[in-house]
Amino acid sequence: MKRIAYQGEPGANSHIVCQQAYPDWDAVACASFEDAFAAVTAGDCDLAMIPIDNSIAGRVADIHHFLPTSGLHIIGEKFLRIQFALMAVPGAKVDQLRTVHSHVHALGQCRGVIRELGLRPVVSGDTAGAAREVAELGDPTQAAIAPPLAAEVYGLEVLRDEIEDEEHNTTRFIVLSRDFEQAPPDNGPVVTSFVFNVRNIPAALYKALGGFATNGVNMTKLESYMVDGLFAATQFLAEVDGHPEHPPVKRALEELAFFTTDVTILGVYPADPFRAE
Repeated sequence: MKRIAYQGEPGANSHIVCQQAYPDWDAVACASFEDAFAAVTAGDCDLAMIPIDNSIAGRVADIHHFLPTSGLHIIGEKFLRIQFALMAVPGAKVDQLRTVHSHVHALGQCRGVIRELGLRPVVSGDTAGAAREVAELGDPTQAAIAPPLAAEVYGLEVLRDEIEDEEHNTTRFIVLSRDFEQAPPDNGPVVTSFVFNVRNIPAALYKALGGFATNGVNMTKLESYMVDGLFAATQFLAEVDGHPEHPPVKRALEELAFFTTDVTILGVYPADPFRAE
């Protein structure tokens, strides 16, 4: 059986999207993002499913630093509508609850119900881990905010479902592989992801991106972060609609190379149908 790695414990959102996208694969829980990357690099797993953006919380910390040096390639993307439930040990009542455990992002995305019930938030490593902790405590005053699957995994009872503050709460995941599998150029919408470092000259970023505008290429992501702790060395992660073999994208990438120290293609992969919704 093929294996796909994800960060978190069984029942986490990453586990859910693995089941949806690769139902016949063995989903392998990893304690950290580094462990998930390493599982693929070492050959212990065939792929990794990694969250990269959330519609409320923004980019997922650390992933942008791992990607350029991981040696892995993006071969796909998946979007998951995030749903959280308030859960506790069987028999617990809502008016008994005093404390709620979850990942810091989940707590921030469910402020309404936490405020309504007057619960004291406790930060856990991840949402599914919070559910496991509550199950192990066996205390009816302790609750967890986690995906509904976590209640099934850890034998908890859902007291309220769909408690997230925003209905549009969606996380984008990328699928990583050791092998560079480039999507064909003329078989539907394609996303090209790449990183680049701009030259340390005035207006370098403006000039570097000009080619995408003049060639009519839609850039859907542009994020910057420091490299090696140097304030002057800025790396950018970018994504565009289109394939590098399409003339507009090809010309834009050629122009980009004039104003950067290096350009690395991370992946050329089919766009998830969610983008068209």
